[in-house]
Amino acid sequence: MTSTLGFAVLSLLARRELTGYELAQQMKRPVGYFWHAHHSQIYPELARLESAELVRHTVIDGAGPRDTKRYTITAAGMEALRAFVASDFEPQPVRDLETLKIWSIWTVDPDAAVLLVEQLREVHRERLETYRRELAELTSGGTAEDPSHPDFGSWLTLEGGVRNRAAALEWCDWMLTQLRRPGAVTRSRAPDRR
Repeated sequence: MTSTLGFAVLSLLARRELTGYELAQQMKRPVGYFWHAHHSQIYPELARLESAELVRHTVIDGAGPRDTKRYTITAAGMEALRAFVASDFEPQPVRDLETLKIWSIWTVDPDAAVLLVEQLREVHRERLETYRRELAELTSGGTAEDPSHPDFGSWLTLEGGVRNRAAALEWCDWMLTQLRRPGAVTRSRAPDRR
């Protein structure tokens, strides 16, 4: 059975042939916006996919002392990717550091709480600008609205990113209003557990 990382790799290779290094770079951006993998995970995953005959490689001249492998998805890999995309969606547990910190924000000084939310807001603002810029570049090519083109999936995910980050900015603004409103608690403290 292919791992989720394997499907992320297959998704990239379905778009074009890539070396292991190029795959690692694509895992940073654009895939890194919604899926994270360490560089050290890529090569073992490629070996597993290749042994399952879902990808294959050709050897090309490399810049270093060793030749470079360029990977491509096989017909079986494309079929596995299609089956994965069309399969029933099973929600995954979410590990969200931002939400965990906000959930426990009542434990810190109000100034620290405001600073935290301001920092979160800036992260969301910067990412929103990046998404909007990339979305404008993508949609100028004329292929984004073609459901059979890889740019279509990029368009959908970037649009989702824009909407999510815009909502996150609105949420941050609302939290700042709550933290700064007259009569808000001036001191946070944990309940007495004695």
